[in-house]
Amino acid sequence: MNGYFQLVGQDGKTWLKLYPPTDGGEALDVADVIDYLNFHKLMYDLPALNKAVSELTAETAVLLNNDELIPVNEEMFVTIDADRMCARGRFTCASDKGKEITKDEILSDLKYKGIKFGIDECAIDFYLMSRMYNQEIILANGQPPIQGQNASIEYFFNTDLHVRPTLNEDGSVDFFNLNIINHVEKGQLLARLTKEVKGTPGKDIMGGVTQPAKVNRKILKYGKNISVNEDGTEIYAECDGHVMLTGGRVFVGNVMEVENVDTSTGNIVYEGNVQVNGNVCSNFSVKAKGNVEVKGVVEGAEIEAGGNITIARGMNGMGKGILKSEGNIIAKFIENSTVEAAGYVESGSIMHSNVVAGTEVHVGGKKGFISGGKVNATSLIEAKILGSEMGTNTILEIGLSAVAKKRYKEVTEQIEEIDKVLSRAVPIMEAARDRIAEGKELSEEQLDNVKNIYNLSKIKLKEQRELKTEQDELGVAMEIDKDASVRVTDTVYPGTQIVISDVSKMIKESVQHCKFVKSQGNVKMLGL
Repeated sequence: MNGYFQLVGQDGKTWLKLYPPTDGGEALDVADVIDYLNFHKLMYDLPALNKAVSELTAETAVLLNNDELIPVNEEMFVTIDADRMCARGRFTCASDKGKEITKDEILSDLKYKGIKFGIDECAIDFYLMSRMYNQEIILANGQPPIQGQNASIEYFFNTDLHVRPTLNEDGSVDFFNLNIINHVEKGQLLARLTKEVKGTPGKDIMGGVTQPAKVNRKILKYGKNISVNEDGTEIYAECDGHVMLTGGRVFVGNVMEVENVDTSTGNIVYEGNVQVNGNVCSNFSVKAKGNVEVKGVVEGAEIEAGGNITIARGMNGMGKGILKSEGNIIAKFIENSTVEAAGYVESGSIMHSNVVAGTEVHVGGKKGFISGGKVNATSLIEAKILGSEMGTNTILEIGLSAVAKKRYKEVTEQIEEIDKVLSRAVPIMEAARDRIAEGKELSEEQLDNVKNIYNLSKIKLKEQRELKTEQDELGVAMEIDKDASVRVTDTVYPGTQIVISDVSKMIKESVQHCKFVKSQGNVKMLGL
């Protein structure tokens, strides 16, 4: 316990008995002694008191004055925290003829001071049993408020989206692949709201109510193409596309709109439609699952679409530009490019390009020429002018074989590869079968090897059957070219080659207003 003191009256004089601390308690502070003596208006010798307290190592008595001591009862000094959440008491020892404080007196004093809540009677009882003087005792504790929890929103996509180039492994920077799109799929969770939890009021030792801090409320803000669950705590994408957070609101779009495809955007890879209001610059690419619309020009770039490709001002591929579409391709002009469409190709002119269309190629308008390169279609190629006065080498290939040949070749090569695998597998399985028939055992490793080869053979046989079916269908389709034709509304120049199925015709003299069809195994020219 801490060091303490006690007033003692003896021989008509007033003495102060000093007790040193025990068991690691705090030493007696002379300032506390002086405050106590001054409070009771007792005379004392300050130098002697200072010396006795500073040198205190054992119980010591100090003469204060020659006056007879009036008995002083045990006292309690109470301090209350500024927030009124705690009351602390410090007790001084009664004089040798004074009275000790009682529990009722303590409680009465606390009540007098306005303390009416959170009184710790157990702590008071413990003190009364131990009488630890000059030591702080917590007499009352308020009940602090239970703080609530602010609402929060967790986003399941990158909300800190800035144009940042990709860092390559060698330390160089790839300005073509920038992280600017948050792709989402239909049904994907976009954000989750954790609602606010209100706090519970508390009470101070004076009985006053203490309010918890205010909590922030939030709601999920969202735009179109988004669904929300019943309690408004989760939002989901209603379509494939891209998600963005703008002004605290979540948006999902299935049309991505950019001004230009260049170093400001990098390459575009998108699940929906892409609209480019300007140009697609050289060496960049746009790959979309939907349609791609370019309102400007396309330079030596690559565009790939699951739908249609529309280029309002045409394409100059510079020998490296590529257009691939699962739908149709429409461009004002096509120059020095590679073009492949599952549907038709429509253009004002085609120059020095390789064009493959799944159905038809139409080249009209004021110019309406196909000059240089190779153009393929399944049923129709139509233009005003084919070739040029300079005799530019121009190949026009028509008929289902234009598309089918490529696939037919791929299928044939795949079947040949499977045949090679099966030809290696069959001898191994036959050898294992013969060995077992002779009563010879195979090692565990050999058995595993035979099982793996057998399972692989089953898979390859299934693939082979499917490919052969496709091969047969393609073989039949390649023969269907009776109605295929090349139509020219103006002039065909020398140097132009017309290929229909597996027969061809080289134009040696200019001809006009004609069409080319396959008849009796030859390419025949007819008038329009």
